[in-house]
Amino acid sequence: MRPLMPSPELAKVVGSKPLPRTEVVKKLWAYIKKHGLQDSKNLRMINADSVLLPIFGGKKRLSMFDMTKLVSAHLAEP
Repeated sequence: MRPLMPSPELAKVVGSKPLPRTEVVKKLWAYIKKHGLQDSKNLRMINADSVLLPIFGGKKRLSMFDMTKLVSAHLAEP
């Protein structure tokens, strides 16, 4: 996969260097798990904190499938 440049909002979670999409998703999941943002009853749902809100388009809660769509808007060719 070719490296993509994260937006400033996404860079707060994954860093500012170009990364392949797969690595971006891995780092996002690491952040979500580290901060306990995965819903305990429905593991497919993510509860956004103040860092993730701008990445998730202001949504406070969304599914992991929606997350990948919204993250794509924060990745660009370097």
